[in-house]
Amino acid sequence: MITMPAKRPPVPLSRERIIEAALHIADSQGLRRLTMRRLGDALEVEAMAIYHHLPRGKEALMDALAEHVTAVHVEPGPTWQETARAWCRAGRELLREHPGVLALALTKPPKGATALAIREQTEQLAEAGLGNAAEAVRALRAFVFGSVAVEVQQSGWADPEVDQWVRRDARADMDFERGLDALLKGLQT
Repeated sequence: MITMPAKRPPVPLSRERIIEAALHIADSQGLRRLTMRRLGDALEVEAMAIYHHLPRGKEALMDALAEHVTAVHVEPGPTWQETARAWCRAGRELLREHPGVLALALTKPPKGATALAIREQTEQLAEAGLGNAAEAVRALRAFVFGSVAVEVQQSGWADPEVDQWVRRDARADMDFERGLDALLKGLQT
């Protein structure tokens, strides 16, 4: 008698699993190719099952993806400059990991965990002695988003004729650090 191996139980669907699968699709195929049907296929569920975890559907998914790549938390450093530097580096890394949702990060208003992270960053910088911390946070976020946008643009990520895009670039790292140093010096005045 031939025995069949036991079938594995399906992995339960969760908001986190949905977001990870959506990030994979957006990063590998582009945001335009991310549909609820394609996401359902990737998760091996009917597309309608996703709505149980994201009742507002695609709009909720887009908000969740933007939040995932912009809600950064770091421990405060001994100075506001070191704290700001840690925030910028962490934000840059998270955005570079998921170039497929960079457009969402740039265009979606901060909500939920992202809004809380911005408030936390502002409070940390103010408590460390930086005057007008809210303006500084806006400038730092603009610098990080702009830097990553240029890096992704120059990496070949969105070019269909490029087989392998450059994820890490030493020159981009140096440019980022140089720009961050200049911005931090400017915020001191």
